[in-house]
Amino acid sequence: MSGNHYKGHEVSCCIKYFIFGFNILFWLLGMALVGIGLWAWSEKGVLSNISSITDLGGLDPVWLFMVVGGVMFILGFAGCIGALRENTFLLKFFSVFLGIIFFLELTTGVLAFVFKDWIKDQLNLFINNNIRAYRDDIDLQNLIDFTQEYWECCGAFGADDWNLNIYFNCTDGNPSREKCGVPFSCCTKDPAEDVINTQCGYDVRAKPDSEQKDSINVKGCVPQFEKWLQDNLTLVAGIFIGVALLQIFGICLAQNLVSDIEAVQASCFFT
Repeated sequence: MSGNHYKGHEVSCCIKYFIFGFNILFWLLGMALVGIGLWAWSEKGVLSNISSITDLGGLDPVWLFMVVGGVMFILGFAGCIGALRENTFLLKFFSVFLGIIFFLELTTGVLAFVFKDWIKDQLNLFINNNIRAYRDDIDLQNLIDFTQEYWECCGAFGADDWNLNIYFNCTDGNPSREKCGVPFSCCTKDPAEDVINTQCGYDVRAKPDSEQKDSINVKGCVPQFEKWLQDNLTLVAGIFIGVALLQIFGICLAQNLVSDIEAVQASCFFT
């Protein structure tokens, strides 16, 4: 038997453990997001009554944690195990799934640019649907309050959009103390106040428009969001490009590792 050993292809340890290390962080973050989502649902009693998921009139923000966390968990698991065990099936699944997500992101971006007026109408409808369900879910309520405070806005296109909510509408038959008002997150902030006045929006829409401007932000969240996008276009574009390059880099590394593994398997077969 000859002492010469056949020197064939070798699997790159750098690529292998880089993919493994990157994806284990991805996997752990996905588990954390799913865990946060399950904890939030348990606090609201959803886990003990699954049918309550369909009772929400607006978006439950917990869904965002569950969906994003679930996708990250699956991709991280496939990437970790695929790299560590040199499993070409899992690595191909990882790269194909990542490619599909990249394609969907690219398609969404193009469609959003082409149909921006339709997107604007859908955003208006989305916000108004969640205004109707403002008091139905604490997470939704916190999300709307954060949005209105961050963008200094009120309602989709103005404070009168809060007429859609049964607690804030101005109808004569409304017994609520918040009648003809707005949530505190619509109020203009006084830097001298250390404690939030949660009653600052009471009866404010019963006042003339000129007086409302002294108490609340009268601009809607849709135009404020558009203004924020225009003011931060470079930042938003940079984030999207960065995420896209990271995805392309991950796909290329996974494909290179698959090629190395298949080459090693082929050389072993022929020797």
